[in-house]
Amino acid sequence: MITTDVSILVVNWNTRKILCNCLRSVYEQTREINFEVIVIDNASADGSAERIKKEFPQAILIPNSDNRGFAAANNQGMKIAKGRYVLLLNPDTVVLDGAVQKSVAYADDHQDVGVLGCQVWLNDKEIQQTCFSFPSVCGLIMQKTGLCRMFPRSGVFGWEKMAGWNRDTEREVDVVSGMFMLVRREAIDQVGLMDEAYFIYAEETDWCFRFKRAGWKCVFTPTARIVHLDGGSKSTEQISTKMFVQEHKSLLIFYKKQRGVVSWAVARGIYIFSMLIRYGVFVALSFFQRDNNASKKASQSQAALKFLLFGIEPK
Repeated sequence: MITTDVSILVVNWNTRKILCNCLRSVYEQTREINFEVIVIDNASADGSAERIKKEFPQAILIPNSDNRGFAAANNQGMKIAKGRYVLLLNPDTVVLDGAVQKSVAYADDHQDVGVLGCQVWLNDKEIQQTCFSFPSVCGLIMQKTGLCRMFPRSGVFGWEKMAGWNRDTEREVDVVSGMFMLVRREAIDQVGLMDEAYFIYAEETDWCFRFKRAGWKCVFTPTARIVHLDGGSKSTEQISTKMFVQEHKSLLIFYKKQRGVVSWAVARGIYIFSMLIRYGVFVALSFFQRDNNASKKASQSQAALKFLLFGIEPK
């Protein structure tokens, strides 16, 4: 019986063209291991599912009738996955230089590693700053006061984003970014699937928190490389206001679940205060400078305030 080394899960929503580029790179660049590709389509309206059936008939397609979100869709794939490892891969990525088999080989050589991330490039010159520390109230204060932006290389003010580290060396981290996340099957069996309370954002943070609590290491290695198209904007720009609100919602879920009610209440207060300031600034800019981008950001801030204060989410 042939063993499947890795099950590659790709969750898609209306990104047909870049999804095909992603899958093409997977099949062209993945060698010397046995793998399966599982595409979970969250009710795309751009013909993604039909295109996958035609161009990649060897891939397993799970077509959803509604958008179930990132965590729930990945869970669907994991329930049928046969691999010794599961690789969560974003559709807006391109696999380079045998990244999948290199990651599997690394994990095979390091049995205490439950989750593995790789080096991510934005273009041929810039490495994306993936992986970070677990969210905390202190880190949130550094972010909202602007200290982490004023001192972008400071390990003190930017510790949550792991500032000062160029992502060119191997390192144990708290959170491996979900765009390329190789997870050991034994670790999944121990801690369970992703928490579907997270629609998108922070689901990998919560998952890594549970893996580390169970004793598994989360590691970044530059041995394997991928390209992340436009820093991921192509997959979320379609509904940017809803995604802006969703990010706050997901992080607050994490705070309440993993940090406790007090941290959740403090974090919520910080979000409300900072969003009030943000809303005022961008309303003023849109009025005096007739700046359309400022108007858009003011609308995003208003939507976030409606959620933070009254629990009302944008449709």
